[in-house]
Amino acid sequence: MIMSDNSLVQVKAYKKDFEYSYTLGAFPTMELINSRPNQVMAVYVSSKFESDLDIMGICKEKGIPVIESDKTLNRISTKENCFVAGVFKKFEGTLEADKPHVLLVNVSDMGNLGTIIRTLVGLGIYDLGIVAPAADIFNPKVIRASMGAVFKMRFQVFDSFEEYEKLYGKHDMFPFMLDGEKTLSIDDRPKSDCFTLIYGNEASGLPASFKNVGQSIFIPQSKDVDSLNLPISVGIGAFVFTRGR
Repeated sequence: MIMSDNSLVQVKAYKKDFEYSYTLGAFPTMELINSRPNQVMAVYVSSKFESDLDIMGICKEKGIPVIESDKTLNRISTKENCFVAGVFKKFEGTLEADKPHVLLVNVSDMGNLGTIIRTLVGLGIYDLGIVAPAADIFNPKVIRASMGAVFKMRFQVFDSFEEYEKLYGKHDMFPFMLDGEKTLSIDDRPKSDCFTLIYGNEASGLPASFKNVGQSIFIPQSKDVDSLNLPISVGIGAFVFTRGR
């Protein structure tokens, strides 16, 4: 059943201090519905919405209201071709202490954060720590870049690395740095099962103080580039560390 637009509090263009956020597009919305149905407030659809995905049927099954409103979609979306959006309550989480982690220190680009989340879930790492200040993980741009993988991820935001270390300091720590002491190698990869891969800001990387944290790692690269893109670096590190586990 499609409801009228006055059936829910009017959804506004996203701001970080909102208690809700939204998915843009059919696939991320399906990931939201399937992974966190209890967080979904409503699904908005365009009058032109058509999809092979049975969003209407699944929403009916889970008791999620579906609201037709071109006006709402135009207000919250920056893309002209957005025909469906899911509105959900923000949620908090904690990391599992006995699982591998990735820790991002001051990551600032929302597209990078979303791509990293999708990559980690694809490689079987489901615990992500974020040291603030950092990109807002609930920003719809992050949600879209992750293609909804964020709803399968456990994540926790920390005010400092020390706060993370206090809780998860038993992990084997591996900061990825351009002057890392150990060169990353598939044949000679660290065999730890309970590890934390640490990455810094896109522009400046990790502070030099991280050379004193665990075993610093360097990803070999040609001399023709100054550094690798952050999502690529995270993908390489996560791939090597998860092989054979």
